[in-house]
Amino acid sequence: MSDFHFELELQVRDYECDIQGIVNNAVYQNYLEHCRHQFLNAVGLDFARLHNDGIDAVVIKAELEYKFPLRPGDTFIIQLKIKRHGPLRVIFDQQILRKTDNKLMVKARITTVLTKNKRPISADFLVEYFNRAGIVVEEI
Repeated sequence: MSDFHFELELQVRDYECDIQGIVNNAVYQNYLEHCRHQFLNAVGLDFARLHNDGIDAVVIKAELEYKFPLRPGDTFIIQLKIKRHGPLRVIFDQQILRKTDNKLMVKARITTVLTKNKRPISADFLVEYFNRAGIVVEEI
């Protein structure tokens, strides 16, 4: 995990698979989002409290590269690294690895912006929060 700020272990549930017996492509976005929310919780940020304060993180771009499919019962690790691009964009580089052999299954880059009362705002406060938590946010 040396290059990543956070990781989460999950297991594929049967109902997440399609008729081909593999995880449906849309389900991977749920896995990635759950990891991002767990990361925020782990560093002490409450996603619901931010929303109640009028601040939302909005996904503006999702890039996923599907390498190999997960199957029912597979245990997997989702890794996350947070980056910044300019004053507004917060980037989550993520990957999903099958636990049994560390095989890369999905590589993703999720681009978000923060909004307050539905208007874009600077990500400075978020980056400062992460820095205080010991997480160095790389600028790309």
